[in-house]
Amino acid sequence: MAGKEEEPKTEARDELAESLNDLFTSVSAMVKSELQGTNNTLELLEKMNLRVAEEYKGFGDVAAGLRVFVEQLKKKSGSFDEYVQQIDSIEQQVTQFEAVISMLDKYVAVLESKMQSLYQHHPTS
Repeated sequence: MAGKEEEPKTEARDELAESLNDLFTSVSAMVKSELQGTNNTLELLEKMNLRVAEEYKGFGDVAAGLRVFVEQLKKKSGSFDEYVQQIDSIEQQVTQFEAVISMLDKYVAVLESKMQSLYQHHPTS
């Protein structure tokens, strides 16, 4: 009778061992899937980072080109400063010239009125 009592215990242990083995296998598969998912996410992130890095490198090249262009424009505008000063000087001279012309115009108008007044008072014979 002692042999029959040990047999169910052995079967129970075998079933327990199989259940634990299945549990560990399932947990192992789940952990492996989780790790594979994380690995896939990291690979995607790496690819996205490389793509963004390439795009920003292109922006850097454009920015460098713009910097050179701005420097060239500064040099060109510097050479225009001399012409702008000349134009300002000419404008000032023209303003002064217009003032002189205005004074001469008034003087001529006064002389003209004096001449007309003289002709009216002393007609020529």
